[in-house]
Amino acid sequence: MSLKQRLTDDMKAAMKGGDKHGLGVIRLINAAIKQKEVDERIELDDAAVLAVLDRMVKQRKDSVTQYEGAGREDLAAIERAEIVVIERYLPAKLDEAAILAAIDAAIAQTDASGAADMGKLMGVLKPQLAGQADMGQVSALVKKRLAG
Repeated sequence: MSLKQRLTDDMKAAMKGGDKHGLGVIRLINAAIKQKEVDERIELDDAAVLAVLDRMVKQRKDSVTQYEGAGREDLAAIERAEIVVIERYLPAKLDEAAILAAIDAAIAQTDASGAADMGKLMGVLKPQLAGQADMGQVSALVKKRLAG
């Protein structure tokens, strides 16, 4: 079952079950997916949907930081609750050892040897690790691997 179909099924279940919060977040997800499809005039596959979900989580984490800094714990709690719902649709996060293994495999695949090959390496890793790892962390680990 595709991720978009799972979202649709969960939306129907939330409507029938009266889960107003879950329903609202799923509708936000579907709106973000539809917006991306309309903007780019394409049908999103699961990898692209994961990228949208990942971006939504990142936006909400930024909002939590902003709200906490402003002393608005009530708004931060709402954002955290949305993150929990969105993360239901993301694959489990990889630990650092798994990320390093993927980096080593990509280095072997692309014959990357230095910092100049970073873009080529990230191009291979990004689709593999989408939604499973923070790409900022992956980038830092790639830099460390290529430097040493």
